[in-house]
Amino acid sequence: MLTRRHFLAGLATPLIAQELAFAEHGAERFPVSHSDPQQVDYRFRRREVKYKTDLKPGTLFADIRKRYLYLILGNDKAMRYGVGIGRAATAWEGTAIIKRKAKWPSWHPTPEMLKLYGDDGPWRDGIPGGPKSPLGARALYLYQNGADTLFRIHGTNQPATIGTASSRGCLRMINIDIVDLFDRVPIGAKVIVSRSGKT
Repeated sequence: MLTRRHFLAGLATPLIAQELAFAEHGAERFPVSHSDPQQVDYRFRRREVKYKTDLKPGTLFADIRKRYLYLILGNDKAMRYGVGIGRAATAWEGTAIIKRKAKWPSWHPTPEMLKLYGDDGPWRDGIPGGPKSPLGARALYLYQNGADTLFRIHGTNQPATIGTASSRGCLRMINIDIVDLFDRVPIGAKVIVSRSGKT
């Protein structure tokens, strides 16, 4: 029997047909490593913790000083994720909302990076989404007053950097954790990023 899926797949190129199948079955376009947590210091592995706060459930709170990102669950509980943070000179802080979410996003250098490193580098045109992309398996895009902050919460293909200050400014998580967070938070979720650890 000819189904809609078979009809579309027959018309599409092999790549498009593959993406249709992924979308239909909810599968990943690329493998997500389940061994990454073993490369992360035990203190920075994902876990549910007690967390007393006045923040509303669904809020994300990033404690830059301690290198943790908390998803407030309510009832004095939170899901805590270890993160890699930006170096002091590039770290951003403030309150924003998630206005965009992307799976296996492509990466593009910021204008500041092009000024700093030149626009003739091998990555001047960006890196397509996939295992080699610095944004990893997922990205959450933060906006403030309707404008893109250029700050992201995203995955990484370098799990050993979790708990360190080595990124260009964004919050990075191991891919298995950003996939978990991506599925939990909606567009419009509030995000607070604090260097002092205070809300």
